[in-house]
Formats: sequence, C-alpha cells, structure tokens
Amino acid sequence: MLPPIDTIVEDFAFIDDWEERYRYLIELGRALPPADAALHAESNKVQGCASQVWLDLDVDRSGPEPRLRMRGDSDAHIVRGLVALMIALFDGKTPRDAAATDAFALYTKLGLGEHLTPQRSNGVRAMADRIHRDAVRFAGAQG
Repeated sequence: MLPPIDTIVEDFAFIDDWEERYRYLIELGRALPPADAALHAESNKVQGCASQVWLDLDVDRSGPEPRLRMRGDSDAHIVRGLVALMIALFDGKTPRDAAATDAFALYTKLGLGEHLTPQRSNGVRAMADRIHRDAVRFAGAQG
C-alpha cells in the first residue's frame, strides 16, 4: 500500500542522497498492487512515454462525493515509482480537485527534473496531462 503523498514528500526531503531517492521511488513502485491483463489494454497506455506506462482512471460514486480511483503500471522500475507518485497524488481526490492539481509541480518540488533524463521528464508530463484530461472529463460529467 502506498503512503499518503504528504508522507512521500516528507520522505524525499529527509533523504539527501539521490541513489537512495531512486531506491525509494522503486520501493514505491513495488508497493503498487500487481497489474492485471485489463490494465495493460491499449486504451490505458500513456502516449509520450519512452517506457510503457498504463493508467486507468475511474470514478467511485459509492460515497457522498465522487472520487477518482487510479491504477497504474510500467515496465520500468523507476517509472513504476513515478506512476506510484501520481497515484498517491490523485487517487481518492474528487475529479474537480484532481483537475485543479498540478502534478508537474510535485515533480519539480521533489527535484526529479534535475535528476531524471529528459525522456523520463517528458513521460511524467505525459502522465500528468493524461490524468488532467481524464479528471476534467469526469468533473464535467459531474455537472
């Protein structure tokens, strides 16, 4: 199970060494539940990522307010950790709150842009854009 996003941010601030931060990202990726075959559908594939990335966003309407439910996976360990970051940031938010959340700001705050390849940075942006589009679509469906 993933820790809350605030805990992840605190952990990143506590870890000074980038090799340790990479290991932490990989551990976050390992905390994701195993992906089933349905997650790996072409419709869930994120375009613009060098590694293969799949994201599935849905809305849970069982509570008083609709909430996003996210699943994700990647074929690369560090990228799977980046997927875990996105899930920790967005899972459980209302579609409106998710649409107003700047995922790339978290990426910048954690200093990832300075320590990951440009290809991985582009992949994070592609994930963030995909989540934003889906959240806006779900928020619009709320009325």
